[in-house]
Amino acid sequence: MEQGLSFIDTRIQATKMELILALIIGTVVGGVAGYLGTLMVTKRMSLMGGALGHMALPGIALALIYGFDISIGALVFLAFGVILIWLLERKTKLPMEALTAIVFSSSLAIAFLFLPEEETTEALIGDISRISITDTSIAVAVAVIIFFVTKRIFSDLVFVSISEDLAQVSGISISKTNLVYLVCIALVVAIGVKVVGGLLTAALVAIPASASKNISRNLFQYSYGGLILGSAAGILGILAFKFTGVPAGPLIILTSTIFFLISLIFVK
Repeated sequence: MEQGLSFIDTRIQATKMELILALIIGTVVGGVAGYLGTLMVTKRMSLMGGALGHMALPGIALALIYGFDISIGALVFLAFGVILIWLLERKTKLPMEALTAIVFSSSLAIAFLFLPEEETTEALIGDISRISITDTSIAVAVAVIIFFVTKRIFSDLVFVSISEDLAQVSGISISKTNLVYLVCIALVVAIGVKVVGGLLTAALVAIPASASKNISRNLFQYSYGGLILGSAAGILGILAFKFTGVPAGPLIILTSTIFFLISLIFVK
C-alpha cells in the first residue's frame, strides 16, 4: 500500500515538473518568437518562419529516425539552408523570399522521402510532453541570446527596410546584418519546432506580432507587445493542452489567433 502511494506521489511530482518545464519553454520560445516576429512583419517576411520550419523537416526526420534531439537536427539543416540563401542572394540579387521558397520546397520534398509515418505528427506540430530539463535550459539560453542580438540589430534592420541606400550611406553593412537576422530566425525555428513543430512556426512569429501592431502606438510598444503576447499564448496554450490533451502546438497558435481577433477592436 505504501509503495503504491509512493509511486503515485512520484508520478504527481513528475507531472508537475513536466508542466513547469513546458510552461518555461513555451513562455521563452513564444516570447522571443513574437519579438523577432515584429521585425519580420515590418520587413514583410513573416512567412519566412514557416519556410524555414519546412526547411528544418529533413533534420527533424533524421533526428526522429536515429533518436537524437530534433532541435539539433533542425539547426544543422537550417544553418545549411540559411547560408545557402545568403550566398544565393549575394550571387543572384533575387529577393530573399524567392530564394527561401526554392530552398524550403526542395527541403520539404527531401523530408517526405524518408520521414517515418508514425513520427509525422511530432515533426509537423511538435510534442511538448517530451521536453526535458536539458531541452528547457538550452531553449532559455538560446532565446536570451536571440533577444539581445535582435535588440541590437533591430533599428538597423528597420532602417534597411525603409531605404537600403540610406542605410549603406549611414555605414550599415546590409549583407552582414541580413546574415545575423537570418541566423536569429533559424535559431527561433530550431527551438520552436519542439513546441509547435515544423508546420506552424510561421504562425508562432507572425500572429503575436500582427496583434501587437494593431494595438501599439510606437515601435517600443510594438516590439515588446509581440514579446508579451507571444509569451501569453505559449502559457495559455500549454495550460489548455494539460487540461484537454489536445497537442499544445495548435492550441498555442489558436490562442495567438484569439489575441489577434481581440486586437482588431483596438485598430485605428
